[in-house]
Amino acid sequence: MTVLAPVATARAVGRINPVAKLLAAVALGIALLLSIDWVSAGTALVLEAALLPFAGLGWRAFWRRTSPLWVAAPLSLIATSLYGAPSGAVLLDLGFARVTQGSVALALAIGLRILAVGIPGIVLFATTDPTDLADGLGQVLRLPARFVLGGLAGIRLVGLFVDDWRQLGLARRARGVSDAGGPLGALRRLAGMAFALLVLSVRRGTKLATAMEAKGFGSDAPRTWARPSTVGPREAVLVAIALVIAGIAIAAAVAAGTWEFILA
Repeated sequence: MTVLAPVATARAVGRINPVAKLLAAVALGIALLLSIDWVSAGTALVLEAALLPFAGLGWRAFWRRTSPLWVAAPLSLIATSLYGAPSGAVLLDLGFARVTQGSVALALAIGLRILAVGIPGIVLFATTDPTDLADGLGQVLRLPARFVLGGLAGIRLVGLFVDDWRQLGLARRARGVSDAGGPLGALRRLAGMAFALLVLSVRRGTKLATAMEAKGFGSDAPRTWARPSTVGPREAVLVAIALVIAGIAIAAAVAAGTWEFILA
């Protein structure tokens, strides 16, 4: 669970209220989703890369945590290039798929957008403790305490999934369950373990919900919080940086003539 555990850092970003991180990631993501073009996504990605050294996340942790993005982006690029809406000159005709200038431009825009939207969210929340996030949601954004505390409990339980999966595998091995059967047998074993994990998770969640209800977490009465959550100049600077990056990316796309407002 080291991949999901928050990273301790002495950088200022580690002391920023998680609500500001959430607002910054959302603002940047919305701005980049208003148009699907490669210029705005590429510009935002370059600016984000320049700020990575200040994020308080080591390069090893960075590559490990963002590894799903580096798999998803190339796959989406290839799939869109092959099966995207054809336009412009034909670059490659495979019979079952045709690669054109338009499909390549669309694929590049989508691939860059996956990285430009995903990396800031992952990097910012890598240094965020879930309890601090819950404190901010409850005190700064004034979200219902029942919703916030229930979400916090769910996030805490996610950390047990890997251990449960490992224990299920060891239990099957101890019972002498054969690994034979080829790919079909492996698929059946995977489905069986997934179902067992689902049952185990439902039972644990039910017990946790009962315990939290018994301790008064389901009450609608105003709650007090053990740790105060406040916002200040650091949070304003982070949100401002996100808005500046979004503005520069949009301006670059408009200047290059690639901006296409998707809601128009």
